[in-house]
Amino acid sequence: MNGDGKSDDLIVPEKPANKGAFAPAEWAEERRSTKGNLQDRNMDRTQSRATMPSALERIREAARKDRGLRFTSLWHHVYDTNRLAEAYRSLRPEAAVGVDGVTWRDFGRGLRDNLEDLSARLQRGAYRAKPVRRVEIPKADGGIRPLGVPSLEDKIVQKATLMVLESIYEVDFLGFSYGFRPGKGPHRALDAVSVGVERLKVNWVLDADIRGFFDAIDHEWMIRFLEHRIGDQRVIRQIRKWLKAGALVEGKVEHSEAGTPQGGIISPLLANIYLHYVFDLWAHQWRNRRAVGAVMIVRYADDFLVGFESKRDAALFQNDLVERFKRFGLELHSDKTRLIEWGRRAATNRRRRNEGKPETFSFLGLRHFCTTDRKGWFKVGRRSDKARMRKKLQGIRAELRRRMHEPINLVGKWLQRVLRGYYAYYAVPGNLHLLRVFRKQVVRAWLLVLKHRGQKDRTTWRYMRKLKRQYIPQPNVMHPYPSERLRV
Repeated sequence: MNGDGKSDDLIVPEKPANKGAFAPAEWAEERRSTKGNLQDRNMDRTQSRATMPSALERIREAARKDRGLRFTSLWHHVYDTNRLAEAYRSLRPEAAVGVDGVTWRDFGRGLRDNLEDLSARLQRGAYRAKPVRRVEIPKADGGIRPLGVPSLEDKIVQKATLMVLESIYEVDFLGFSYGFRPGKGPHRALDAVSVGVERLKVNWVLDADIRGFFDAIDHEWMIRFLEHRIGDQRVIRQIRKWLKAGALVEGKVEHSEAGTPQGGIISPLLANIYLHYVFDLWAHQWRNRRAVGAVMIVRYADDFLVGFESKRDAALFQNDLVERFKRFGLELHSDKTRLIEWGRRAATNRRRRNEGKPETFSFLGLRHFCTTDRKGWFKVGRRSDKARMRKKLQGIRAELRRRMHEPINLVGKWLQRVLRGYYAYYAVPGNLHLLRVFRKQVVRAWLLVLKHRGQKDRTTWRYMRKLKRQYIPQPNVMHPYPSERLRV
């Protein structure tokens, strides 16, 4: 970076496609056009609910027209009471409470007065961010993920700030970034992997994971990246307050010079901004300037895959990436980062060397493997990651034991919701077999619990089949084939 905080090599390109003749996995998605511009004077001085969307559209259009524009007047869009009200309504009423103990319904009892008071404090700079409440949840790999639960007012202000900043950064983010973005999601990222590997000359895959990413974000770099686009120091100061607020752990507030709490509403956007400058722009430039063959990139938050035609490119990229991350306080997780031979030629090449089948990798909960269709053409196979499936089954068994003496119809309706939610994510083409195995294990777990409700329990398989038909839904494919979803 140069002296004024700008990076010499951080060039914001047009939304790119992967190298190759046909790579829809990274093509930019069109957004509807907007009318008007920032100079229009026909808006109300105080925004009404009807005029509020046009303000964000004007910001978006200005960001689109000038990729180097710094926005110097954004804070009034955040503390507008209509936007704060919209932010409040978007929150989940049943979400966990922060250190203030205020619930969504508590705040809503005097909503108008509460929002006006919050807006006034934001306007005069009297608003203070509260520390997050630390909550630890188990991870699928046996580790612990610390989550930070903000106070309700912080949730509202963060949501309002998110709405404003997304209008700017959704224009800047590249096509291969899929995490926590409107209109995108994990299944689009998964489909991009399948389409990219099948239609590009991918022979090697770097399956990468960043060690403790959310805890490693450097605050000063974060602010410098934000200042590329945000010139309103009131917005910058508020984000700095959230970064510095700390976490309440066992009655004591712990502060850190790095990291942003997972669980904060604005944290995913800040993470995307950080990786946009540290990884996305750099990786896009790298494949244009240094790669010899085709390169495919798919990133979902801090999980990303990079596919290469050439092993030379793959090794060089990995070495350069380690140095790039070191500069910004990040590190690749050595146990979870692998460079593997993978793609349409992998099976043939490994068979020739007597090395067995190609390795598999897990991405966003699905295990990916090399296979062929009925005509013998290469395709990407996907199935549930068995470690995650076992973890989910363990959680269901534990909850069934806790609900052992509840009425059967209530437990059945709960299981019905659980399975439908599980199918909604994992019911991709080619994964029905493991979904049926999952369903069978859930039924078996329920039967064992019912048999332990009392010494004289006479639950039979005949009765269980009746319960299964009534409450346990059959899995069906709920997602299209990747090439259909990403068809242009």
